[in-house]
Amino acid sequence: MHSIDHSSTPIGGISATRIAELRETEAEAFREARPKSAAKIGNGLPGFFGGVPMHWMNDWPTPFPILVDSAKGATITDIDGNRIDDFCLGDTGSMFGHSPPPVARAIRRQAGRGLTYMLPSEDALAIGPLLQQRFGLPFWQIATTATDANRFALRVARAVTGREKILVFNGCYHGSVDETMVRLVDGRPVNRPGLAGEFRDLTRATDVIEFNDLPALEVALRDRQIACVITEPVLTNSCMVLPDPGFHDALRKLTRAAGTLLLIDETHTISTGPGGYTRAYGLEPDLFVLGKPIAGGVPASVWGMSDDVATRYAAYSRTKEPGYSGMGTTLSANPLQFAAMRATLEEVMTDENYARMDRLARRLDAGLTAVIDRYRLPWHVARVGARVEFICAPGSLRNGGEAEAAHAPELEAAIHVALVNRGVLIAPFHNMMLISPATSAAQVNRLITAFAAVAAKLAA
Repeated sequence: MHSIDHSSTPIGGISATRIAELRETEAEAFREARPKSAAKIGNGLPGFFGGVPMHWMNDWPTPFPILVDSAKGATITDIDGNRIDDFCLGDTGSMFGHSPPPVARAIRRQAGRGLTYMLPSEDALAIGPLLQQRFGLPFWQIATTATDANRFALRVARAVTGREKILVFNGCYHGSVDETMVRLVDGRPVNRPGLAGEFRDLTRATDVIEFNDLPALEVALRDRQIACVITEPVLTNSCMVLPDPGFHDALRKLTRAAGTLLLIDETHTISTGPGGYTRAYGLEPDLFVLGKPIAGGVPASVWGMSDDVATRYAAYSRTKEPGYSGMGTTLSANPLQFAAMRATLEEVMTDENYARMDRLARRLDAGLTAVIDRYRLPWHVARVGARVEFICAPGSLRNGGEAEAAHAPELEAAIHVALVNRGVLIAPFHNMMLISPATSAAQVNRLITAFAAVAAKLAA
């Protein structure tokens, strides 16, 4: 049994020196295994600012991004022939595996029929009822990203309530919706640090409080100025924070009493089950958003509204000044999205697939927890359905402030590179791992084994 000398362990129970040593040795091993990739991307991809097509590709902690040759199921192969068990899965975009066969077939069929024409197809006839049955709300619209869907839904909330302000929870993530880019720093609302080119005070029209803080929520809603509370059912994009028992019931009761709409963003928590956290736990949102995996990896999102919101929005639309609503993008609701989304809803997001995903996620949760206990690491594991996360701090966490304090970037980066060198990929921004229908028990076991090997090095 190993233990850690906590007198010299400033980061997640591990000494900074040991973390730096692991990072250096694992970075060298990564380079040695990828000579072709190093030659092609080691100095950046030509023609792209920062050497990458999207800036966050540089946020991976590896010496340079993995240059992918192909991805299938739950496995990525790079151009050097390294096969990697993929538990990142496009940070949920490929939560159901890379190119699920029903989706791939649907894309091939639609490719010969046209990719976009600003008109519905026969697949659209099926999607509306599928969304109603799956998620419970009666009226839906299709967009291209969850950011778009959240932005449009918030516009509707402001339109029908006549209120300007929204409320978010500290540590929230709703894509790149400007109004949600606020944080609490020393208890004071501020623009999220690091925003590029943001010249507005976003806190003017957005209130921010801590997740699970019902007294603060009651105070924030008291003056009846909040149009909408937007939240994930579980905070997921930093260190995972689960809701306290009774939190969602109280959130719904307080928002209704204040005439405030409730928007549930399930883009990450769709890992919970076929109807997301909303159906599994009986939530009753006024507005609902789901992006990323809804079309099996094809860019698409959906947003739904209740009967009451739809009625009020129809009335608003009849009386508003004519002109562009500021909602919608030309490529949204295209036939490629319809085809991929229908295949995903009908053939991929099934009860059987979710049962398998949940079973393996429980196995992963138990295996990682056993490793943490074996080496007496001051860490913990959190899970929501098929989404699992190890957190390099004691748990569990109750709010975004605690989640931010629990984040250990240098330690996590060293672990991530070490896992890649052992054939396992997890999400780059935090320690998130997803189980897809294509993930095998052998892959889960390899992840647990790799995690144990890295933990042993850190705790030695």
